[in-house]
Amino acid sequence: MHGNQHPPQYGYAQPYPQTVIVQKKGGGCLRGALIGAAVLAGLVVVGGILGGSGGRSTGSEDTTVTEASAPTKEQTEQKRTEQRRPGIGDPAKDGKFSFKVTKVEKGVERVGGEYLGSDAQGQYVLVHVTVKNIGDEAQLFSDSSQKLIDARGRQYDADSGAAALGLKNSNAFLNNINPGNAVSGILLFDVPKEFRIKAIELHDSAFSDGVTVALND
Repeated sequence: MHGNQHPPQYGYAQPYPQTVIVQKKGGGCLRGALIGAAVLAGLVVVGGILGGSGGRSTGSEDTTVTEASAPTKEQTEQKRTEQRRPGIGDPAKDGKFSFKVTKVEKGVERVGGEYLGSDAQGQYVLVHVTVKNIGDEAQLFSDSSQKLIDARGRQYDADSGAAALGLKNSNAFLNNINPGNAVSGILLFDVPKEFRIKAIELHDSAFSDGVTVALND
């Protein structure tokens, strides 16, 4: 009986399980690789979104802080202009004239005498000024070219009629000044009673740029 027994043929049973195992392992690796790639791509997209929004937020905050802390170019220039602006007693030049405001009178109700004079609608402001011709030819000085400015930036014309009637020595109405000569004049303005004076804009003619002299209260 021992001679009829045949040894088991293991060579036919092994290949099929091994092939199945190889297929299972290969499929598992492929699925794992695909899942890993998908997860990685998702993380990259999420990271990009979070990083982009964070960068924009930071940039916006930096810009806001810069704009709030730094003055604008116009504000800086305006401050410099005000610092350079002449005041009472300082010479100020425009064209052929050099001006110097020597005194300011406010709250004047009437100018002139009892029979020949003028009453203010609000109050008169009298600006005493010395005008010198620094040019090479005669130049006409006229109060109608001068502007008084209040605290709100509004401009007021001189009252030439009241000055002619009530101020004998005003010298501000069509006075022709030769080169090198100087005259003292009074500029008369009729303004409201609540008027707050800021400055006067002086011109050598109606067509000049003018120069501003500070007269703040």
